[in-house]
Amino acid sequence: MRKLIEFDDDTFDKLKQLGRDRMATLQELADEAFADLLKKHGIPIDLKDALRKSARLQDAKKQDAAKQGPAAQPKNARKRGRKS
Repeated sequence: MRKLIEFDDDTFDKLKQLGRDRMATLQELADEAFADLLKKHGIPIDLKDALRKSARLQDAKKQDAAKQGPAAQPKNARKRGRKS
């Protein structure tokens, strides 16, 4: 997908020079910048990042439940380990 982005002359000159210094295209610089922006705001960049974020959220929920102790667990969960 193509989109147009307008830069002032000074910014564009600096981006071109940065690209030359790093041997990167303007597109590669833009990809890196937008990936950093999305990461900063907690938005997954791709499926792999989304899965990692989901796994971290589930781990955090499990840890919170473990910290709250048995009172936070459903009643039937406490009875499972007991013998009648």
